[in-house]
Amino acid sequence: MSLTLCSPDWSPKGHLHRFKKRRLKAFLTDCFLSIHTASYSRSYPSFAYQDVCGGKNCFLIENYGENDGPEIMIKGTTAVELASGLHWYLKYWCDAHVSWDKTGGIQVASVPRAGSLPRLKGKGVMIQRPVPWNYYQNVVTSSYSYVWWNWSRWEKEIDWMALQGVNLPLAFTGQEAIWQKVFMDFNISKDELNDFFGGPAFLAWARMGNLHGWGGPLSQNWLDHQLNLQKQILSRMSELGMVPVLPSFSGTVPEALKKIHPLANITRLGDWNTVDGNPKWCCTYLLDPSDPLFVEIGEAFVSKQIKEYGDVTDIYNCDTFNENSPPSNDPAYISMLGAAVYRAMSQGDKDAVWLMQGWLFYSDSAFWKPPQMKALLHSVPIGKMIVLDLFADVKPIWETSAQFYGTPYVWCLLHNFGGNIEMYGVLDAISSGPVDARISDNSTMVGVGMCMEGIEQNPVVYELMSEMAFRSEKVLAAEWLKAYSRRRYGKTVRQVEAAWEILYHTIYNCTDGIADHNTDFIVKFPDWDPSTIAASSSGKQEKVLLPFNLRPSRRFLFQVTGSTFPQAHLWYSTHYVVDALELFLESGNHLKESLPFRYDLVDLTRQVLSKLANKVYVDAVTAFQQEDVKALHVHSKKFLQLIKDIDLLLACDDNFLLGTWLESAKALAATPSEMRQYEWNARTQVTMWYDNTQTVQSKLHDYANKFWSGLLEDYYLPRASCFFSYLNKSLRENEKFELEEWRKEWISYSNKWQSETQIYAVKAKGDALEIAKTLFKNYFG
Repeated sequence: MSLTLCSPDWSPKGHLHRFKKRRLKAFLTDCFLSIHTASYSRSYPSFAYQDVCGGKNCFLIENYGENDGPEIMIKGTTAVELASGLHWYLKYWCDAHVSWDKTGGIQVASVPRAGSLPRLKGKGVMIQRPVPWNYYQNVVTSSYSYVWWNWSRWEKEIDWMALQGVNLPLAFTGQEAIWQKVFMDFNISKDELNDFFGGPAFLAWARMGNLHGWGGPLSQNWLDHQLNLQKQILSRMSELGMVPVLPSFSGTVPEALKKIHPLANITRLGDWNTVDGNPKWCCTYLLDPSDPLFVEIGEAFVSKQIKEYGDVTDIYNCDTFNENSPPSNDPAYISMLGAAVYRAMSQGDKDAVWLMQGWLFYSDSAFWKPPQMKALLHSVPIGKMIVLDLFADVKPIWETSAQFYGTPYVWCLLHNFGGNIEMYGVLDAISSGPVDARISDNSTMVGVGMCMEGIEQNPVVYELMSEMAFRSEKVLAAEWLKAYSRRRYGKTVRQVEAAWEILYHTIYNCTDGIADHNTDFIVKFPDWDPSTIAASSSGKQEKVLLPFNLRPSRRFLFQVTGSTFPQAHLWYSTHYVVDALELFLESGNHLKESLPFRYDLVDLTRQVLSKLANKVYVDAVTAFQQEDVKALHVHSKKFLQLIKDIDLLLACDDNFLLGTWLESAKALAATPSEMRQYEWNARTQVTMWYDNTQTVQSKLHDYANKFWSGLLEDYYLPRASCFFSYLNKSLRENEKFELEEWRKEWISYSNKWQSETQIYAVKAKGDALEIAKTLFKNYFG
């Protein structure tokens, strides 16, 4: 497979700009003189160039034509390699940048004019994959990020995957329509499935058996639309040579199956995060893999997918034991269960490979000791299971499990929880971890992967991680960041380079081992009674190791508070990051036309102000505990003003708007009642998330919190205002803080907001640079 870049009358900038709106195939057809494709094997592509690459997938970038000609030849073993080669050339010879639209989009101003493309030295460059697979997605990304997508958005995402080198993507869309067909063959009616499927925004957890019915039922319109969408997704993935990972049967079944098969080994799972164990949502029915019916249903599901989609893959995901421990820790029993799970998929596809998340070995480590792990991992034929070392960027399991006891695994970056918007990462772990794993003794690593719960945040993290699919050696992150900054903004600006150096040593150097989950008090407000806990005492100032040329500035240092207070996750010295923001603002006149710069500026300003708000919150609560009415008024007023100011800032960028999320949900509806249901799903997931009572919030409230304009002003602000008004009332009237009354008022407000239909903006307003400058002056000047 090869393509030629580019003809003299071709404008790179023009075509790359259109790429944002058009499919990759059309983009390639327009931009290149010729594309030659050959047939390939789905799992192990075989082109002529594979011999050049020593049997591995690779791409080659070469000069084409005369020495002074304008053309570049890119060759690859698959269409994904071809796209990856194109991306590599644009990045490292043209200083271009491709990101998600919602994190700044594409920067192509640096691409030379037609006829002036940079040529390569010597015979060019060949890049091989050090491991075969580049995996993408988490089983919950489908709900946190993809749930409201149409085909146009999916086209862009698959293009992005190809450019990043992804060749093993999860493909979970539309499976409820397949399940409807399968269960109807087992004499379960459509109506009986209404209580089984979750609502659109909660399907991921219904699929895992964590809940049932919450946010549902699903209309036939939804089922049919999602099935058609899945067929488009799979078709495009296959065109590009990707190997989609389809779902398989994990054992979760409708209640009706127990009535039809009363002798089947069907039990109920335990409660998963409901407020009071309400069986209306919790305790899903589970068919034991030891029951013959398990294999029968599992085979039917895989077979039905093949009938609907064709023979598009041999790799299937199943997470039967994810956050649901087996009823016995007997290794023989666990081995039997694992063998049954595999038999269910292999009888539907004789070449089936079981891909399993390794999250359970971390989250339920008390159960999964070496004997239990070995029993599960060795319950299938060698080579027929792949484990995702899901949290390898922070808690790698391969190191403590003898390389998963010989089972092939994928080194994965988890990074994001709940789709939260928080600048966070561990760049050094990303730039070295996959290499350390691959070259370790007796390594069974077969791929790298990105398993974030939500996408469209922290683009620097995902660009570096996707590159590790093609990196045989460790990357010097500090040097890589300089090039990243130049590519992302289209030019070198000294101040912004210095800012990124600071961010590398602070925000993107989280080495405390704590999983990122945004607990900033604005978006995850503490639900507690401050009067029952002693006043905090100031702790030591934060410390962080920085290069000798980064000196402490005049900026304030946040104080680490006593352990009695609720704690927001903070892993860096905030005053350095304030300096980084000042450097960004100084770069504004040079970069104000850059959309990626504007996104980063808004995100960094939001980050700095949200950390300041944490300190202000602590000051307010401390004033309450010291019975200082005046100080409480001052600090609480400042906290509320910070929420308003951050909302104003976020409103300046299209990518931080609540309205986009809500309108995309409503756009999939076919009827007014569906529109109300979808909007309720969308509002509920990012706020209360799950069930509540009159006086007890959901255990998962704010898990999927978002810094979005509209959400701050109309949801987080009223909550904080209500809380502080109760604190003030307590001091003024010398009465006990009425925690239950506050909870009752707040939960009532939240339930009302979730059911509302107020329309929010989908277009930005305001000058981000000017507003950021003003806020910086107001709070740090």
